Amino acid sequence: MKKSGAEILIESLVREKVKDIFGYPGGVVLDIFDRLFDSNIRLIFVRHEQGGVHAADGYARASGKPGVALVTSGPGATNTVTGIATAYMDSIPLVVLTGQVPTGMIGNDAFQEADIIGITRPCTKHSYLVRDVKDLARTIKEAFYVATTGRPGPVVIDLPKDMLQSRTEPHYPEKAHIPSYNPTYKGHIKQIRRAASMIAKAERPVILIGGGVIASNAAAEVQKLATHTQTPVASTLMGLGGFPGTHPLFLGMLGMHGTYRANMAVSDTDLIVALGARFDDRVTGKLDEFAPGAKILQVDIDPTSISKNVHAHLPVVGDVKNVLRDLLPHLKEIKTGWKSRHTPWLNQIREWQETYPLAYKQGKREIKPQFVIEKINEITGGDCIISTEVGQNQMWAAQYFKYTKPRTLLTSGGLGTMGYGFPAAIGAQVAFPDKLVIDIAGDGSIQMNIQEMMTAVQYRLPVKIAILNNQFLGMVRQWQQLFYNKRYSSTCLTCSPDFVKLAEAYGAVGLRATKPHEVVPTLEKAFSLPHPVLMDFRVSREENVYPMVPAGASIKNMLLA
Repeated sequence: MKKSGAEILIESLVREKVKDIFGYPGGVVLDIFDRLFDSNIRLIFVRHEQGGVHAADGYARASGKPGVALVTSGPGATNTVTGIATAYMDSIPLVVLTGQVPTGMIGNDAFQEADIIGITRPCTKHSYLVRDVKDLARTIKEAFYVATTGRPGPVVIDLPKDMLQSRTEPHYPEKAHIPSYNPTYKGHIKQIRRAASMIAKAERPVILIGGGVIASNAAAEVQKLATHTQTPVASTLMGLGGFPGTHPLFLGMLGMHGTYRANMAVSDTDLIVALGARFDDRVTGKLDEFAPGAKILQVDIDPTSISKNVHAHLPVVGDVKNVLRDLLPHLKEIKTGWKSRHTPWLNQIREWQETYPLAYKQGKREIKPQFVIEKINEITGGDCIISTEVGQNQMWAAQYFKYTKPRTLLTSGGLGTMGYGFPAAIGAQVAFPDKLVIDIAGDGSIQMNIQEMMTAVQYRLPVKIAILNNQFLGMVRQWQQLFYNKRYSSTCLTCSPDFVKLAEAYGAVGLRATKPHEVVPTLEKAFSLPHPVLMDFRVSREENVYPMVPAGASIKNMLLA
């Protein structure tokens, strides 16, 4: 029986086990929305397309399932670009469905036409323009396969209006078949044996985990590797949660705002075991001074990420989980006293930790932002999902919250997208309606996508927002203080809305704390309410994030509090 392209699309999404879509309607996608009306797929109507893609991204990060966004043509499609680029930089599986003008009008500057395939080509894993309705079901199958396999990423499917209305007898393929696309999941056995030998010879090793550990669900294997070999573990921002933050072998985050012990350990190590980490500039600092005495063992499913920034002396291409499962038996065959061999190294790390721990001073008058994060951690026992905006709030959330499980930190690492955290929290709450989801925000970032408060209220999503309100664009101001003689150009936000009243205007709950003793009661009240809650914490205005590595400096050269 012949079916319309819109019907085939919906049935294909059902076959891909899609339960939730984040979308915004428009003229050329009305056929899809009409069919969604009768389907079992839930459409979360967002208030801006960028917010919709971030929500789909948060859904994907929290659940491990691909996020799906649906928008119309022209400005609807172009509004998705920031969200797509955010997901691309952090390797997040998304399928973004964009409407397009009819095929006969493409290239004629038709009303609400935009070449979204051309615009997003640099920031998508792959993209499709559907030109024949007979190809639609196969395209959907391929898109989900590409988005979720290998190194995950966003895929765009551009859907001309006439393709949604055309009819054909659909063929739903059981599997995607793309001859030119074959990700390597199993590491080469000879390389794995060499890796075991390299690890056994190291006296001052460090395991560095990145987002690939989260994507491959390899947290349990990383913990087995670290505990068996008694090797300390540092994490990139994207790897947080891939190893328990409370574990005695955990060094904390590495890099520009990393802990003193993590940065010193990596600077003095003789072996870095890099698992799903791509050595970006925020991690390495000055490249030619990064880990100068270290051999690099790099495991990554994406061969283009290996030796991209730092030369890998031993590369292993494959899925981190699979590689570690094959590596561990070889390490167990090696009869060496791991604990005694690494005790001097662990003692040195302990000394660094005691000398320069993460620290701040909480007085009786001003609320310190770090104090708010620590209290969120204490009250929740770490049992929640944290999303962040970008800037100081993001770094304090990375430093002072103890992530003990993967997929509990949702943050824009590669692109650094202000406005990401709140819609991402909405996506996570859709995926896990019974979990506590908290967006740690700045007073600048939260205003980027504050309109999604209406989405949270409409769908009764009890997301909590903790604004660390210092009335500044905090991280930019910090740089201006340290490197531009305190010339605070366009970073002062004393002219801002009353966030409590703004929350109430949307139909949410607004709370405010201005003194340290008000922090805990405010958090406890917010967490007890089954509604979206915005908390306005008036924090110390010129508190800085430390440690800090100045741009272009070695990660050993930290500015300390």
